[in-house]
Order: sequence, then structure tokens, then C-alpha cells
Amino acid sequence: MKQDRETFSRQELERCLKHYDVGKVRTIHGFARGSYRSPKVIIETDRGRFLFKRRAKGKDDLDKVAFTHEIQLRLAARNFPLPHLVGTREDNNSMLVLDSNIYEMFEFVEGQGYDGSTEATYSAGRVQGLYHKLLEDFSGAYTPPTGSYHDAETIEQSIRNTVGSLPMESRPSTQELTDTVGALSRAYRHCAEQANAVGVNNWKRQIVHGDWHPGNMLFRDRKVVAVIDYDAARLHPRVIDLANGALQFSIIGGSDNPLEWPAHVDRPRFEQFLRGYDASNVVTTAELKAAPYLMCEAMIAEAVLPIAATGSFGRISGFPFLQMIRRKVQWILENIDLIRSTVT
Repeated sequence: MKQDRETFSRQELERCLKHYDVGKVRTIHGFARGSYRSPKVIIETDRGRFLFKRRAKGKDDLDKVAFTHEIQLRLAARNFPLPHLVGTREDNNSMLVLDSNIYEMFEFVEGQGYDGSTEATYSAGRVQGLYHKLLEDFSGAYTPPTGSYHDAETIEQSIRNTVGSLPMESRPSTQELTDTVGALSRAYRHCAEQANAVGVNNWKRQIVHGDWHPGNMLFRDRKVVAVIDYDAARLHPRVIDLANGALQFSIIGGSDNPLEWPAHVDRPRFEQFLRGYDASNVVTTAELKAAPYLMCEAMIAEAVLPIAATGSFGRISGFPFLQMIRRKVQWILENIDLIRSTVT
């Protein structure tokens, strides 16, 4: 069932906009992107275009929002590509708090989505490397989350929970289900152990983006012009973010039937992502060694969390999706030397 998107009332907008000095408003129109619980509008003024939003409930912890704003302001001061926050008229605050709601105003950035090209992929890797470099020594008063997809009991529990989550009418035979879930569980544990053996858990922790994928970037001429959504920022070794980015920009999907998706990664895009990252922030040999194992962990985690909760992955039936993930993980583990040789 389609979810109704929350909207602003005219009175709410009028009240909020009094707190900003963005020029004479010409037009205001809805912007139906992102969370349905977070209303957004594009405001056209004689000074330009702006995106105004109300944070969704559950995403409005004041300290957490202040932390993400501190990150964005630090990056903006160093010319990192992102939509700049607009301060309030009275005190140049990066957020407006009214009636327990948190509002944000951004300069609007024109851009297109990811086109799958190697040029855009290189740019995405280069900008992630820049993000990590600029925030390498960042710290603040807020204690950021430290959890990730790597070596997490919650992921292992979710793998086990997929067994009972699948609808009875689409559930495979007990043998098929046991084989698939067991294979994913063993692969996840194996990859976590191999990554730990390389030393991942002992490496320096820093602020990372936490959700580096094509949907969180805008492109022009196949170059990243804006990175968005800083709510998943957290503290852990940068390779955990790097490996997930490499996965997101090299994984190959397909039709509505995941059983038809190829098992291999797109090696040219994988190479270009890592080469782009290395161009702005050198990737170590140890990180390259750990990356394939972390990619497998990230892929399993992304699949089992929603399937354990709902029995499906979005609109895709859960069990075929798990079978597809099993094939992709198996391909990576069987081709680790091939993957590493792509960028060495």
C-alpha cells in the first residue's frame, strides 16, 4: 500500500521562513524525495534555489543532528562537494527548532543520478577518499555510533531469523532453506574472521559516511557535485566504509527476478572506484586484502536485515534474494585473487 507523504501547511511554512534571509520568495513547490515522513519543498527566490525540510520523527535527536551539521560545516569549509546549510536570520544556526520540530535549509544543488560509467565511478571513489581525509582527525562532543556490518552479532542473528520470516506460501523446502541460510551464516563468519586476521579491528577509527552508495550522490558531467545524507555517520576503520562503497558501485543487478542476476562484480567499476579513492587518499595493501571479505559481509548484512524483519527485500521475495546473495558471495570468495589483481 502506498504511503502518504507528509506535507507542510501554509501556516507552518510562513512561520518557518520568517527565520531565514533567503531573499524574495517567487515560488514554492513540493520535492517528493527521500523519507515520506520528512516533508520537503524547493523554494525559488531572487537569490537562488533552496531545499527546505522538516526532519522525520525518529531522525530528530538534537545532539545527533548537531553532530551531522558539524561534519557538514567542516566539510563545506574545505570545499567538499555537498549542499551547504543555510543559517537562520537571528543567530546563523544551522537548524531551526520550533514546537519540537527540527527544520533545515540547504542551498539547492542541480545534478543527475549515477549513470554507471567508469568516469562517474572513479569520481565517487575519489570523493569518498577526500571525505575520509578531511575528517581523519575530526572529533566533537557527541559520541557517534560505532556499529557496522562487520563482525556483528545482530547480523548473525538476522541470518538465523530469515528462516522463520519467509511467508508460508513462498517458503522453499526445509532442505533448500537450511542449505542457503547455513551457507550465508558460514560465509559471514568466515569473512569476519579473515578480515579480523588482517587486522581490521585494530586499525584507527575515524568518522566515516556510513551509507556511501549512488543514491546519496548527485553528478554533473560524470563528476560528483554533491554528497547528501550524513545521518549514518559513525566511527570505525575507514576500510569498512571503503569496502561498502566499492561493493555499491560494482554490484550488478538486473530484472525483477534476482535469480537472473549475474554473480560477478563489475571489475572495471570496482577498479575505478578504488583507483579514484587512492588518488585522494592512499589505500594500503592491508586494506585491499581485507576489502573482498568486508564486501561479502556488507552484502549479506544488507540482505538479511530487511528479510529477517519482513520476509522480503523491498518488493522482491526473500528467498530468491538470499539465493542470489549466496551466489555473489561465493563468486567473490572464489575470485579473491582476481579481484585484488584488478587494482594492483
